[in-house]
Amino acid sequence: MSTIVQLALGVGGPGLPSLADAGDIAAAAAEAGVAAIRLADQSPAGRALDPTVVAAYLAGLHAGIGFLPVVPTTGNAPYNAARRLLSLDRATGGRAGVVLRPGGGDEVSEASVPDPGATDPARRWTEYARVLTQLWESFPNKALLGDQQAGVVADDTLIRPIAHEGEFYRVAGPLDGPSSVQGRPVIVADLGTLDVTAVAASADVVVVDRTQAAGVDAVLSQALRLAGRDRSEVALLGRIPVNRGDAVAGGLPARLRAWADEQLLDGFELVPQGGPDHVIAILRALEPRPQAPTLRAAYGLREGALV
Repeated sequence: MSTIVQLALGVGGPGLPSLADAGDIAAAAAEAGVAAIRLADQSPAGRALDPTVVAAYLAGLHAGIGFLPVVPTTGNAPYNAARRLLSLDRATGGRAGVVLRPGGGDEVSEASVPDPGATDPARRWTEYARVLTQLWESFPNKALLGDQQAGVVADDTLIRPIAHEGEFYRVAGPLDGPSSVQGRPVIVADLGTLDVTAVAASADVVVVDRTQAAGVDAVLSQALRLAGRDRSEVALLGRIPVNRGDAVAGGLPARLRAWADEQLLDGFELVPQGGPDHVIAILRALEPRPQAPTLRAAYGLREGALV
């Protein structure tokens, strides 16, 4: 079976593909069965286009592929981010997620922060991810009835406030709209800026540089067990740079499978080097995967809420 692939891409900033180029790349990615495109919110030379806007635009052009905008905790209140991402998830038929980046707070949350002295970015990430999950589960899809004859829109017994109060956030909830067909968006975490302990409770996909992937499967498995979860609930991806020469030389799918087997990875996040034509050549060198019905299915994850 071919390896899970996630593509990293920034759009619209200095040295990045244009929005039109991104459309061509997304088309090639969909043909290759890429699970999702990770959309950066910045480039080495400056900012990129808002990745949530880019995701919405590309999703309107290309079905069958997921989108993962990078969203930092800095400047993004979790309730607002949860609503925005869930709207994208419903609009794409359950093919959206988020790469949550640790950072600082936001002015909305700071007005009622439970512990003004709390500053640790990793602990903030953990709490933020937990709030997102709780909010996305607060209005399950099955609660939306739409029974015109009985005049009942939703079963409000299934919609519940989350009443969250932690170190960094005080969020009442619930959300004002139902979950998507995949249950909730996918949460992606990067190791390096975070450790496995911080991400074990909430991450669905964990990304580590391939050069640092040795032994991570075992460490992650142990952290998940301590969090009451199983290794099968999380996809572990190795991040690797790839250039056109890797595609032209041939054998890229076989090398990916060999690396995955060696380091117990479920797949890879490809970071393409070069312009749009190079990116498309790399995608065409992959072994195509069948398109999955949802983003969670594309990663081999269980659909629905965490249990």
